[in-house]
Amino acid sequence: MLEILAVLSASAAAGMRIALPLLIIGLLYGDRLWSQVPLLSGVSPPIVLGVLVSWSLFEIFASKDRLGQRVLQLVQLLFSPVVGAIIGMAVASAVGVRSLIWLMGVIGGLFALVLQLVQVGWFYRLREIPLWVIFCQDLLCVVLVLFAFDAPRQGGLIALLLLWLAIRSSKAWRQWYQAQARPEERGNPRRYKRDPD
Repeated sequence: MLEILAVLSASAAAGMRIALPLLIIGLLYGDRLWSQVPLLSGVSPPIVLGVLVSWSLFEIFASKDRLGQRVLQLVQLLFSPVVGAIIGMAVASAVGVRSLIWLMGVIGGLFALVLQLVQVGWFYRLREIPLWVIFCQDLLCVVLVLFAFDAPRQGGLIALLLLWLAIRSSKAWRQWYQAQARPEERGNPRRYKRDPD
């Protein structure tokens, strides 16, 4: 059970940022861990490190600007399932669950995608994510990766709390979207809409 919580904790970090969690794992555990991850084992470690450092800096600085947030949302939406799967497999390998490494990768990828979809939804609704939320995401991303290895129970509980918030958010968005339609059209709020959603 602790292994699944560790995977969820690391995958939740991948649902917020792409390169930063991979960079933290690479700096803490180095070649010993990357050599066991199927997608990264064939790439030279200096190249991986250079790409991760560059993209992490871009994530940190571009997320503070509205245009940067839009670019990051698109890239993170495309790559968060892949990074979530890589991190899930890396954590599963580190904690010794080698027989279910692909299943942990699938769970990690789906979990990261769900959290990223929630962020896209909030960005769509708010038009811009507040700066204090961005700083909290950066901090939480680092904490979740560290908890995945050192305190998987606490990290997994935080990840499950984020999943609960994602489910609550989707219910609130549905009610908000239906409230925009006329009362007789609440069952099909898209009918007669002229503006795109």
